Amino acid sequence: MAGLIAPVARLIDEFNKLPGVGRKTAQRLTYFVLRAPADDARALAAALVAAKEEVAYCSTCCNITEIGVDPCDICADDRRDATRICVVEEPLDVLAIERTGEYRGRYHVLHGAISPIDGIGPEQIRAKQLIVRVAAGGIDEVILATNPNLEGEATAMYLADLLVPHVPIVSRIARGLPVGGDLEYADDVTLIRSLQGRRQVERG
Repeated sequence: MAGLIAPVARLIDEFNKLPGVGRKTAQRLTYFVLRAPADDARALAAALVAAKEEVAYCSTCCNITEIGVDPCDICADDRRDATRICVVEEPLDVLAIERTGEYRGRYHVLHGAISPIDGIGPEQIRAKQLIVRVAAGGIDEVILATNPNLEGEATAMYLADLLVPHVPIVSRIARGLPVGGDLEYADDVTLIRSLQGRRQVERG
């Protein structure tokens, strides 16, 4: 872009790659960083690097965890119900459900949802790991808490077909969530009602 020196243009381009950050927002963020004290900029850079270099995935549930902490704190907690797994799309969804205090089972994080338009199939999400985990036995219920949009519904139905032979109950969170919404933005009461009102998935 004319009039921009290379380091500034580069930072704008990098901010622009973030989800939900348009060009103008990227420019505002860039100039905020330029005006901030150098120590603040270094702290931001250090936090970004640490997030990439010190974060790993739990070998059990695929949620994020610190390097060297495997299984994650939730999977390692003996006070939680190991017979119940709540399946969500993203790590932020785990935080949203945990915030309610309603659910005390374990989780499985898919890291996405099936979306053929975007070229995302079952192989691009952590579906295989879930099936292997459930097929090993000891699970009484799998709660499908994918987002209530087209991609989330398609993912839930795909997983239900694979899970039904391996677990007594496959349920879907209730419609307390608005169609097209995301779990991470839902209020606590809505999430609690969705969990309490979950229904068994009938397939086949």
